[in-house]
Amino acid sequence: MNEVNDAIERADREAFTKDPPKTLKGQIGYLIKQLKTTRAVAEEIGVSQRSVERYRKGERKHPPQAIAERIDAAVRQRWQPQVRKRRQKQAATATGITVETRARFGYTAPIGTTDDGRFRRLTVHLPPQYAQRLFDARNTGASDHQMRQIIAEGFKDVYFQDSGTRATSLTDVTLNDIDYLDLDY
Repeated sequence: MNEVNDAIERADREAFTKDPPKTLKGQIGYLIKQLKTTRAVAEEIGVSQRSVERYRKGERKHPPQAIAERIDAAVRQRWQPQVRKRRQKQAATATGITVETRARFGYTAPIGTTDDGRFRRLTVHLPPQYAQRLFDARNTGASDHQMRQIIAEGFKDVYFQDSGTRATSLTDVTLNDIDYLDLDY
């Protein structure tokens, strides 16, 4: 599963200032405007070029559920890229990112303390440098494990060590068994 990437996608969708087209005809029209040809749209959503033309003209109004979901996903992926970029830039330079999760946190601690992982429900505001690292990792195609590690490092610094004022001997924090993960920026 790809929990971190999905959480970033949800946060991006929340940033929309205007809703994407809801009708099939409107969605196909938007995709044609973005991709320039009906052939490119057909390849993107996995149907024939003729089907795209029928959707555009309104001759077919109810595609199968799987195709309707692919059309919706293709529209949302391209919708308001400048709004997304502006919100991500603001999070990476000024405001940071808020991570809410319920997951099993494991860590490496010195002898005499417990290092047993346990489920915790946390809502932590991470500083902008972690948001920047997370966006950079996503844009370069990092794995979900790598993005989880960035979030875990942020939790280690902000939550467990309280920015260096406690638990300074804590070395590694891991984020495992994610029940849910939500991001906001």
